[in-house]
Amino acid sequence: MIVGTEWLVEAMGCDPDALRDQDILRAVLSGVITELGLKSVGSCWHKFEGEGGVTGLIALTESHLACHTYPEYNTATFNLYCCRTRPEWDWEGNLKVRLRASAVRVTRIERGIDQSQISDLQFGIESSNSESPSEISDFKFEIAGGSQ
Repeated sequence: MIVGTEWLVEAMGCDPDALRDQDILRAVLSGVITELGLKSVGSCWHKFEGEGGVTGLIALTESHLACHTYPEYNTATFNLYCCRTRPEWDWEGNLKVRLRASAVRVTRIERGIDQSQISDLQFGIESSNSESPSEISDFKFEIAGGSQ
């Protein structure tokens, strides 16, 4: 069963001043929320001193949206997790305009296990304590038949 979708986003070659500007980053996350029809239930923001970046986290009824910026590396990272199906947001187009990113990489991950894969799973516990097999002090969890 798929329980959600997660987007991991890296924006590289960004304008370092934009990465230090909390208002710009709030506008980026606000755009994600508005355009995807998400609902915020609260947020937490931190601007690091001096030439430091910004960290923002927005709790959503659908899960969460976060950003972390690294002006010293001209990089910003974003994470969006939604427990409901959502359309794709144009991360590349938006971040190239708003942060002047030269490159954007988006990784999309379906969270959970597809029902068709459940029959392929095998779970095993191995004892590493040969002197007392009735007590399992260490164990190893294995998933066989899956590909990662």
